[in-house]
Amino acid sequence: MSRIGKMRIPIPAGVTVGVSGDEVKVKGSKGELATKVPSGISVTIEDNFVRVIPDRQDPRLRALHGMVRAVVSNLVTGVSAGFGKTLEIVGTGYRAQLEGKKLVLFLGFAKPVEFVAPAGIQISVESPTRIVIGGIDKVLVGQVAADIRALKRPEPYKGKGIRYEGEYVRKKAGKTAVGAAGG
Repeated sequence: MSRIGKMRIPIPAGVTVGVSGDEVKVKGSKGELATKVPSGISVTIEDNFVRVIPDRQDPRLRALHGMVRAVVSNLVTGVSAGFGKTLEIVGTGYRAQLEGKKLVLFLGFAKPVEFVAPAGIQISVESPTRIVIGGIDKVLVGQVAADIRALKRPEPYKGKGIRYEGEYVRKKAGKTAVGAAGG
């Protein structure tokens, strides 16, 4: 059995979890999320905890057991606390600003890059070089952060670009000048 899959998921106050057939629905103060559970895995609610149990010992089900438990746990955390990612912009003249629901990025291109957030995602610009992405769906928050980062990845020579908060960018040594003798 999976070590992660065996752990019970506590249900916080104000969150309701419902299981109907192969679907798990979680409702909380921040919203509502649902996911489908693969056949062969059961989700039960007992004593204010959610348990994920495989129906039989099968290599395919053992592989899915921990993943399904993690997905259900992320649903519970998302509707109660939410998820967030922070991006930093590094580079002279690089900046971000919010125009309505549109994120406008000035990244050294000829024209500014516009990014429209999908439904369920909140983007805020704390400073011109710091973007905070929030939402209840962990997968969607991570995907939006990756999409924004892909607009201008950090380059290895000066480190300019968009990076995750705390991300280390390994820098390469540039070309070195040759002596005056030309040799």
